[in-house]
Amino acid sequence: MDTTLNSYEEKMQKSVDYLISDFAAVRAGRANPNVLNKIRVDYYGVPTPVQQVGNISVPEPRVLQIAPWDKSLIKAIKKAIMTSDIGINPMDDGSVIRLIFPEVTEERRKELSRSIRKKGEDQKVAVRNTRRDGNDAVKKALKASEISEDEQKSLEEKLQKMTDKYIKEIDRLTEEKVKEIMTV
Repeated sequence: MDTTLNSYEEKMQKSVDYLISDFAAVRAGRANPNVLNKIRVDYYGVPTPVQQVGNISVPEPRVLQIAPWDKSLIKAIKKAIMTSDIGINPMDDGSVIRLIFPEVTEERRKELSRSIRKKGEDQKVAVRNTRRDGNDAVKKALKASEISEDEQKSLEEKLQKMTDKYIKEIDRLTEEKVKEIMTV
């Protein structure tokens, strides 16, 4: 039964990892190459991540520059960026594409903070659901006489401690991201 607790811990860790990658894509006025993580470019019929078709750099704090290795991809990259949800119009000079991030207003910062808190809450729910699944498995094992009542209590306590640890981590990550966004 202890090996299955590891699988529940892995699921909880995946929730935290997902949150970290989700937060990386949130833009807060500064140019961050991670906003391009979910964008795919049609590269000879294959949806390919932008990072794999060119060099991405941050020449200025609010400018992201994409230098495609194949100049014929400029139109495809621009199209992929415009159809994405990042909300920035790409500009090109024939050899590089520039994304200029606008200054984020106070209202937009508050909106982003709410969105971040919601994402954090969603992952806390996922962690709690994992705990519930673990507790159900422990109860089934008790009913099937695979474990004793003492073992049941011990396993449920371990699951609760795991849950508390990951919830605390999610809270920490959420507050860090909110603080980063609210910093002008």
